[in-house]
Amino acid sequence: MRVAQDSETLIVVPDDFPAVFEGSAAHERARALGAVRVCGERGAEDSVELAHRIGGAKVAVNIRAYAHFNETVFAACPNLRMISIWGVGTDNIDLAAAARHNVTVCNTPGANAIAVGEHAIALMMAVARKMPQIDHGMRKGEWPRDMLGQLHGKTLAVLGTGAIGSHVTKLARAFGMTVLEWSARRNSLAERDEMLKCADFVSLHVRLTPQTRGFIGAREFALMKPEAILVNTGRGALVDRDALHAALETQRIAGAGLDVFHDEPLKSGDPILGFANTVLSPHNAGQTPEVRRDGLLLTIANVEHFLAGAPQNIVVADA
Repeated sequence: MRVAQDSETLIVVPDDFPAVFEGSAAHERARALGAVRVCGERGAEDSVELAHRIGGAKVAVNIRAYAHFNETVFAACPNLRMISIWGVGTDNIDLAAAARHNVTVCNTPGANAIAVGEHAIALMMAVARKMPQIDHGMRKGEWPRDMLGQLHGKTLAVLGTGAIGSHVTKLARAFGMTVLEWSARRNSLAERDEMLKCADFVSLHVRLTPQTRGFIGAREFALMKPEAILVNTGRGALVDRDALHAALETQRIAGAGLDVFHDEPLKSGDPILGFANTVLSPHNAGQTPEVRRDGLLLTIANVEHFLAGAPQNIVVADA
């Protein structure tokens, strides 16, 4: 499949829905580099449509994770030389295929670290202190006086020590928590398992790859304390869905705070909506004005560096 080549467009934003890029400071900065085309309609989740939108552009700015850059897209867009991602996750991009087609992929590490780190802590507190249930009861005229959990004195396992995980560690220590850090580069899975056994809270910040899909499953839940709370602000697929449902239903763990899911947005009948021991947010941990502004500007700064022959924040496929 080939697409019509548009030699005039330098940069295309094929997936600005819901719109964040159109009319932003980053949009204006991108215009200084050359012709920019922004697509603000649904449809970029379809590979054929995504390739059509990219056309002959040299650079694609990837806003949404539902746009999957796969072999079909790369083969259809031979002029494409760079993908600049707004965000950190790269699970929507076939990095090996990008390398085969000589496409450089860059992301924006650290741009959302403070916001997502704060959100992870907020989810821990909301689940431990039963804030949604208490608020709901109060609004019904009740006076709920359940025993609540606290962070001080508890043990937190931070799985993934990038910018977000490191900020969670910093905040957790300020609350008086003991923090155990696990890194895929430095630690073994056996070490992770030992952390899971003694952690009161587990916060996920590893990158989603074929190796980390289902990173927490039935085996890992069986290692955790019944009082443990799982927090996931990474990617939904880091946790085995069926194992999570079973752990919540049987109270194998005390609860979960989730900002990410296997299906986004959640469908009305999704089982996760039925568990009272969860606090859910719609993948918006990084949705602050500061993150949007700074992240989008860094996305275009990556384009500037690439066009100048000095690319930064390059993402490569795992060995």
